[in-house]
Amino acid sequence: MSSNQRGLRGKLAVPATGPTSLPIPLRGDHPAPAEAPPSLGGPGSAADAGQGHVTSPAEGSEAYGAEPGTIAAPGEPASSSSTSRDSSARGTEAQTIVHLVRHGEVHNPEGVLYGRLPGFRLSELGRSQAETVGRVLGSGHDIVSIVASPLQRAQETAAPLAERLGLPVGIDEDIIEADNRFEGNKVGGPGGALRDPQYWPILLNPLRPSWGEPYLQIAHRMIGAVYSTLDVARGHEAVLVSHQLPVYTTRRFLEGRRLWHDPRKRQCSLASITSLVFEGTTLRDIVYSEPAGASDPSQTGA
Repeated sequence: MSSNQRGLRGKLAVPATGPTSLPIPLRGDHPAPAEAPPSLGGPGSAADAGQGHVTSPAEGSEAYGAEPGTIAAPGEPASSSSTSRDSSARGTEAQTIVHLVRHGEVHNPEGVLYGRLPGFRLSELGRSQAETVGRVLGSGHDIVSIVASPLQRAQETAAPLAERLGLPVGIDEDIIEADNRFEGNKVGGPGGALRDPQYWPILLNPLRPSWGEPYLQIAHRMIGAVYSTLDVARGHEAVLVSHQLPVYTTRRFLEGRRLWHDPRKRQCSLASITSLVFEGTTLRDIVYSEPAGASDPSQTGA
């Protein structure tokens, strides 16, 4: 691996509290990166950081021959690639932004992993977070499509923005929460499922993972939804309201990083926005924002 390739990798910093200072990108106003971020279908590949000399099968955008890029910690917008890019070529294709929104906090007094179970609504804080997303994305953005996971918490998060813009909320099963064998149970702590021997056999392979929907399957269905939305909203902005693991898996996929990871280190706070900036069908940048502030990535549920 060249030093240039190693330079594509940056640690994802999760802020302790408060909203990030990084603005959500506006279509047409997004600054041109000095170098090109990942482009699906482009040449080249790079290995994941921290893997040393270990070789693993290609995942993420690398599986499609794309060069992974990077994004900076909150407040430090950046994009990079080992391939330089002529800035004069910008503007020849329509710019489209797909905002991946994680739902707000859920009312979950029992602290279970609720997964795809019905009836889990937003908490009072979650409703406030949804209002914040609606206010931020509903002003100054060229949004023409709002689609949400069929689960109640995602629909409720999308509602304030839809009401503000006068748009319907579509439903897409492809952006639903990941399937999980621990659904309905407390996972960690005293009395948690992780201490129950009956669940130990499904913990054998954390790289897949063996207890739920495979990471690659999550990425594929999410990317399908993103590109379907790209067709609908070409030249404008669109919103997909989903869940922590699907959103974060999509980001890792597009950055060309390995899909298995430590859930406690996900940069995908409640009501956060992961914005995918496209020119045509080429992904040019990924910008992460927390208009409602940071939350603990290890919080039960998604």
